[in-house]
Amino acid sequence: MEMSRSDMSSDEAARPTHPGTFPTGQPGNSGHAPAKGNVDFPVCVVLPAGGSGERTGLQTPKQFCLLLSRPLISYTIQTFERVSWIQSVVVVVAKENMDLMADIIQRFHHTKVRVVPGGSTRHKSIRNGVLALAEQEKEGSTAGRPKVVIIHDAVRPFVEEDFLYKITMAAREHGAAGAIRPLVSTVIATTSEGYLDHALERAKYRASEMPQGFTYDVIHQAYQRCTGADFDFGTECLHLVLQYCGTNAKLIEGPPTLWKVTYKRDLAAAESIVKDTVSQWVCMITGGCERARILADALRKDFSALEMELDVIPDLTGDNVRYLFKGWNFIHFSIHGSDLAEVKATLEALEATHQTLLYPVVVIWVNFSTLDGGTSEPAAIMELASAAKLLNILLYGIHLQQSKDVKCWERSVSKVAEIMSTLIQERSPALAGQLLQA
Repeated sequence: MEMSRSDMSSDEAARPTHPGTFPTGQPGNSGHAPAKGNVDFPVCVVLPAGGSGERTGLQTPKQFCLLLSRPLISYTIQTFERVSWIQSVVVVVAKENMDLMADIIQRFHHTKVRVVPGGSTRHKSIRNGVLALAEQEKEGSTAGRPKVVIIHDAVRPFVEEDFLYKITMAAREHGAAGAIRPLVSTVIATTSEGYLDHALERAKYRASEMPQGFTYDVIHQAYQRCTGADFDFGTECLHLVLQYCGTNAKLIEGPPTLWKVTYKRDLAAAESIVKDTVSQWVCMITGGCERARILADALRKDFSALEMELDVIPDLTGDNVRYLFKGWNFIHFSIHGSDLAEVKATLEALEATHQTLLYPVVVIWVNFSTLDGGTSEPAAIMELASAAKLLNILLYGIHLQQSKDVKCWERSVSKVAEIMSTLIQERSPALAGQLLQA
């Protein structure tokens, strides 16, 4: 029994708990420390995304399944768009999904993407993507024909920039480069009758993963020379360039985050990773209120225990505007009863950044009062939350009474931290607009 590249992968046997980082900020900006060197030559990406997703058991192809209200393929595209030295991304989809893909690009403001129709097999789709890169040069595109082409799966959203750099530089030097991972299961061959034939010695073999990189001339030449059988039954690009170009790929062991969404359960795992990652940072906007600053200082310890980073700012003006692009969780304080004017201003500022298109942004409004203070009008926050939902912003409210009793106050602070952490991690649309008591 012949094992394909994806069949031999360790994806089905193990899943990572977390990527090292995940895209944050505006397109073109990395969410982590930059790679060790500069890439001074053109690099483009081909994302084959024409699969039907049969193994997920879902009617929707997995690349278009939603994670936090956003298609999986959009996460993968942003992974490459945030890398400044990648010029363009060619997404290859089935002809019947061309309009759907174009709509995703428009809705989520992807700027480096071109969509081309795929073929009936994986290799035919990748070839179409490679040829589209040559057409860029003929059409006078600013991207032009690249020096290196990165081929990646549309359903592997967690690849990091430093590993892309390694693959890119190795591809330029050797003509081809590919990611590998250790096998976690023994691979066996069977007879036609269904009996064991032999087992491979696991230590000698590796699982071929994505991304893979090639100089343009090598991958283009391989597709010009390969046979119809290769197009119909092959899955491994590295094998094509070895067989038809004599180019032996440099293999680089990749991190465990290279896994791809294959089965339905993987969608839940991917969503959990995204939720965990976007929940690690919170921005508190005090409005210059001393009570709010005191509460923020008290919350710091509780958030730290929950592995959440906390920044405290008085407002979102001047240099503080940069916080709008840093993350997706904001806490707004108010001591003015049902006055939501400042919260409305924050929602408008978030809308203007288009960050809200990428993930559901959480805004928690804390109405701060003493024991003799009145509570806010629930209808006001419910109305505002309904409008915010249309912008992919989840607005929640917490009414907090300040107690003069120290122990009672500490318990309230801990309760508020727990409530906020849950709201941020769960991102439940059903709770948006609720005014919770703490």
